Amino acid sequence: MITPVHLHSDLSRLGRETDMFLATVASLSDDEMAAPSLCDGWSRAHVIAHVASSGRALVNLIDAAVSGGERQLYASPEARAQEIAELAALPREELLDDLRTSARYFAGQAQRLNGELVAPEVSMNGKVVPATSIVALRIAEVVVHHHDLDTSWTIGEADPDSLLNALEAVVHSLRAKEAPGMTLVTEERDQWIIGNGALRVESDREGLLAWLARGDAGQVKAEVPVPALPGW
Repeated sequence: MITPVHLHSDLSRLGRETDMFLATVASLSDDEMAAPSLCDGWSRAHVIAHVASSGRALVNLIDAAVSGGERQLYASPEARAQEIAELAALPREELLDDLRTSARYFAGQAQRLNGELVAPEVSMNGKVVPATSIVALRIAEVVVHHHDLDTSWTIGEADPDSLLNALEAVVHSLRAKEAPGMTLVTEERDQWIIGNGALRVESDREGLLAWLARGDAGQVKAEVPVPALPGW
């Protein structure tokens, strides 16, 4: 069950992160949108298209939580790739409009998570996640992909609890993908254990997220070189 207060808090933070993301996207010229992002093989327009597309796709998880039954984010990996490619090819203003519409749609549909849920857990890409974390998953998507745009915006501008949402989402994914054993510790006193927890890796939340999500190990500390990680 997600309480009205908890849901309101999550949606307020999602609104804040989304507004910043939208402001960054609106500031990009056509040429800047076509430039490479931090996601291999994707331009900034592809990242923006993915955020728009995933906002609608995550509503399938809301449907599953509220009504029960299995729901897939996308009909297939090919359908996901095609939708992102088509959106990325749209004229700039049309892509911006789609992004705004998707953000409003998810926020409105997320109100349905208030109260008792038929399915306390839902399946996402083969991983089981608590239904109460669906809004947090959206926050994680927005924060990480804002970073992927590789602009003057930095992860440190995100709300501390939004960074925590993003870290928890990435850690959950790494566990499911059987990443190397690590104990992850932040300066803010967060801690996660993956596998046998053998390697201790330390950083602040921003530095840890940059490494876990995108392989940037510049701000993490460990006694030995950190391993390569599965993609998120």
